[in-house]
Amino acid sequence: MNRSKSEELFSRAQTVMPGGVNSPVRAFNAVGGNPLFIQSARGATITDVDGNEFIDYVSSWGPLILGHAHPEIVEAINQQAGLGTSYGAPTKLEITLAEKVTRAFPSMEIVRMVNSGTEAVMSAIRLTRGITDRDKILKFEGCYHGHADSMLVKAGSGLLSLGAPECPGIVADLAEKTLTLPFNDSDSVEKLFADQGTEIACIIVEAIAGNMGVIPPKEGFLQTLRDVTRQSGSLLIFDEVITGFRVALGGAQSLFDIQPDITCLGKIIGGGLPVGAYGGSKKIMDNISPTGSVYQAGTLSGNPLAMAAGNKMLDLLSGNQVYEDLERKSDQLCRGFQENAGQLGITAQFTRVGSMFSMFFTSAEIVDFHSVKTCDTEFFKRYFNAMLEEGIYIAPSQFEAGFMTTVHTEQDIEQTIQANFKALKIAKG
Repeated sequence: MNRSKSEELFSRAQTVMPGGVNSPVRAFNAVGGNPLFIQSARGATITDVDGNEFIDYVSSWGPLILGHAHPEIVEAINQQAGLGTSYGAPTKLEITLAEKVTRAFPSMEIVRMVNSGTEAVMSAIRLTRGITDRDKILKFEGCYHGHADSMLVKAGSGLLSLGAPECPGIVADLAEKTLTLPFNDSDSVEKLFADQGTEIACIIVEAIAGNMGVIPPKEGFLQTLRDVTRQSGSLLIFDEVITGFRVALGGAQSLFDIQPDITCLGKIIGGGLPVGAYGGSKKIMDNISPTGSVYQAGTLSGNPLAMAAGNKMLDLLSGNQVYEDLERKSDQLCRGFQENAGQLGITAQFTRVGSMFSMFFTSAEIVDFHSVKTCDTEFFKRYFNAMLEEGIYIAPSQFEAGFMTTVHTEQDIEQTIQANFKALKIAKG
């Protein structure tokens, strides 16, 4: 496979950007070699600057449920671009999108639009501290909630991929206010809240972990979080930046029938454009300025391009059979992967919730950060590069999720299963 143009661009990029990238996992450090530079994408495929085409299961890290460059979303963006790209003022588009979000998520009576998932989480955390007048927060090991200082303690995603469990530059006093526990460990949560519950402002959790690979919550785990926060006067935040509108129209909270106090959403509600949102009950959200004293602002919040794309995206997701189609395709792909591993005698664990899925190269049951870290990352490195050679683009990390779209065809899936068999065989040696 010719990658000469990507190599040339990466050399140039390293002279003007840290590591040659604007987000760490893109550098391919965890899988060896250098990153591909993408020229274009349409439907289920991406094409790099050398003309190599790949079936894509990264989907811009999840939001492109309808595939790349969906014609109706592109049209909505183009129409709005002709009317102006940014106003720094209210628009009808914001109201319409907020109404669609609140209909899909009953726990979100009031929504504040922001520019990223990181900003949504940062703002939600500040809100809980302002409401409760408490400083401590609880997060779970391996869950990634963006790069705000408090959230980089024992985080997943890029930090886990790069083997960096902590991040320099975080003020020690702030880190001390971030408590961490193993994901899926209800007993540890109950013990912590029995001891420090009245000092904790909130629990923040990925209702389905998606940034150390896909890890579903154990039965009763989310209910424990709901119970202890109510008993202690703390607030419960669901980070649904990945899962919101991805696993179901109403997100993970609709699947597990647990209503958090605050929900954070991300790029999906902007059709893949830069956007985020956080929301909750009117009582909670009225604490945000200008109605309340907890301050948060942004010139690009509610950006009309993202709002136009998001309105079209949510209309399309509300159509018939979208999630049934995603479920069927995801099940077909993952069953094929499992059969391949079994035929080749390769030890692997498979997890899936809806159209999010992972294959972990370990014999350990995947339930938390500790079990994820038992994976054979060298095996994954060989597997990833073999998949790339076969024309399949997956996340360049053992610790990230894969994503199905509505536009992956039966042929795409069968081709991927065949490529997976070859890649596993090569990785095994």
